[in-house]
Amino acid sequence: MASVHESLYFNPMMTNGVVHANVFGIKDWVTPYKIAVLVLLNEMGRTGEGAVSLLERRKLNQLLCPLPQGPDITLSKLYKLIEDSCPQLANSVQIRIKLMAEGELKDMEQFFDDLSDSFSGTEPEVHKTSVVGLFLRHMILAYSKLSFSQVFKLYTALQQYFQNGEKKTVEDTEMELTSREEGERKMEKEELDVSVREEEVSCSGPLSQKQAEFFLSQQASLLKNDETKALTPASLQKELNNLLKFNPDFAEAHYLSYLNNLRVQDVFSSTHSLLHYFDRLILTGAESKSNGEEGYGRSLRYAALNLAALHCRFGHYQQAELALQEAIRIAQESNDHVCLQHCLSWLYVLGQKRSDSYVLLEHSVKKAVHFGLPRAFAGKTANKLMDALKDSDLLHWKHSLSELIDISIAQKTAIWRLYGRSTMALQQAQMLLSMNSLESVNSGVQQNNTESFAVALCHLAELHAEQGCFAAAAEVLKHLKERFPPNTQHAQLWMLCDQKIQFDRAMNDGKYHLADSLVTGITALNGIEGVYRKAVVLQAQNQMSEAHKLLQKLLTYCQKLKNTEMVISVLLSVAELYWRSSSPTIAMPVLLQALALSKEYRLQYLASETVLNLAFAQLILGIPEQALTLLHMAIEPILADGAILDKGRAMFLVAKCQVASAASYDPPKKAEALESAIENLNEAKNYFAKVDCKERIRDVVYFQARLYHTLGKTQERNRCAMLFRQLHQELPSHGVPLINHL
Repeated sequence: MASVHESLYFNPMMTNGVVHANVFGIKDWVTPYKIAVLVLLNEMGRTGEGAVSLLERRKLNQLLCPLPQGPDITLSKLYKLIEDSCPQLANSVQIRIKLMAEGELKDMEQFFDDLSDSFSGTEPEVHKTSVVGLFLRHMILAYSKLSFSQVFKLYTALQQYFQNGEKKTVEDTEMELTSREEGERKMEKEELDVSVREEEVSCSGPLSQKQAEFFLSQQASLLKNDETKALTPASLQKELNNLLKFNPDFAEAHYLSYLNNLRVQDVFSSTHSLLHYFDRLILTGAESKSNGEEGYGRSLRYAALNLAALHCRFGHYQQAELALQEAIRIAQESNDHVCLQHCLSWLYVLGQKRSDSYVLLEHSVKKAVHFGLPRAFAGKTANKLMDALKDSDLLHWKHSLSELIDISIAQKTAIWRLYGRSTMALQQAQMLLSMNSLESVNSGVQQNNTESFAVALCHLAELHAEQGCFAAAAEVLKHLKERFPPNTQHAQLWMLCDQKIQFDRAMNDGKYHLADSLVTGITALNGIEGVYRKAVVLQAQNQMSEAHKLLQKLLTYCQKLKNTEMVISVLLSVAELYWRSSSPTIAMPVLLQALALSKEYRLQYLASETVLNLAFAQLILGIPEQALTLLHMAIEPILADGAILDKGRAMFLVAKCQVASAASYDPPKKAEALESAIENLNEAKNYFAKVDCKERIRDVVYFQARLYHTLGKTQERNRCAMLFRQLHQELPSHGVPLINHL
């Protein structure tokens, strides 16, 4: 008598529980599960069209696609799947299998003999070249090649398979009677998705080559498009180890193991699997007459490139650079421009991570310029850069390269935000999210859960938070957390986005201790951003010397990396330190340096921010008229595309400049100027209220109270004074004169 394992999952290449090394040489073999699928196909052919409704026929057709390719499942599971599609047919299949299992060996022989009749006649039930026809022919051929002893073992396995299925059906019936409602909830639409689930795979034996290829392609697709529906890392690794035990040279299994280890950030196992993958791939390519030396060399250079990407992901930048140089050397020898362009993109990533890698990048950019590759940080205007991206988009759309289309739109979203055009960035992000994927995705996967979608959703969350729509931003973040759970590879994107939004809210609310506690999490996800936020907190807490030291170190580091956007932000913070320390003259050269960088790289919004700071410096120096002139240059982009907080700061500064300019006016004109300033202060207060920035509201109402007192409006003055007192008691004082705080 065969063992339970053998009887459940019959394999003609297995002897005494051991699978022969050439198990993957056979495309497919007959198992009791596949006999049950053949019975289903046979019953579908015998059942007339009128006996089965159109909806049931459609469900059955959808069910037939994954059943022949997927791993073997228990008979009770198969019954449930068929019953959900067509209860009448499920009963017929059950009776047919019971008669065969409880009958004699000749019944199974007769069943396979009758299968050939499906192809006979002028209008056969099944076409030979169809998916079902190919499956039937493979099974008939595999069965005909079995020896008598193997046929007997197959029949014994079928009997055991049927008996285990009957026991499971009885147990499920008893459980359903006790918990009917719970059972109904479990059998929802996702149950019809015949995707590989843990309980199905864990009970299966060795897979045939077709089943293994289907399993690997399905899991790889799920890891790419919807990681939440893939097997858990532990379960997937268990199945991959099982596959590799039967065939250690199965290269694709090693690569999926590499992807799976990346999910859990296991650097040793992922490196081990990647090297094994290319070892097997190179071996296969060298033995293949079609590939020859080209296949061998191609595997070598892409092995080095993937190894560089792996080291870069784990922060091993020196090893990544060495591997990348090796990939470039082999690609240049082979004249492989595609591989060289991939290397160029990773050189740019390394240029951002390591200061000494930027020299290598600048050397390679000359090649990119020769090929016309656009770069946002080369100082291109928005229209020229978008024209360059449009040319590549035409190729993407022409060839329906959905992944590259998504990446291109995500890039445009980031570029528009870099240029300071929040409306255009919002439009691009929404366009990406509303697009239906052009790539065919497994059933149950509604949309690609790729990095592009994560980036677009993070931009949406930040854009909503900047406009004071914190509830909408929270909804977007909630969706991100559901779509990209913490253990997935793109979760760090929304984690950083969430931390930054919480930090900004804490700073606006004057809760510096809370903001300081968030700096640790931001630093863990992005070191440069974390150091910058730490300096901002120190500055808000009036620890000027510590903040200045931190900003100077960060400025030097970012200048080496040529991180222009962060360099400008740091320069603005340094300038603010100077004027808050009553040294506005020292701040002017710093601001002019920031303005020159903003203009050079066409960063319009940062340029407007810099002009705003320059106007404030001029106000402190006692030239409010020139400050107002500068404000007219900067305020339009800020009001059009700026964050709510920046809009409030701009209107508050306009009011300050109006009051300072009105000092030399005659009384009627002065009163008119002060009234105009009060209106601007009201607008600024409304902006600050949207982001719950109580500290700045306190400054506004203090300024309003002073203006109302000057105009003799006692009631309005008292109202503002009372509001100021409430906020002043609630918030700590920043300890610097009001005029020195932008």
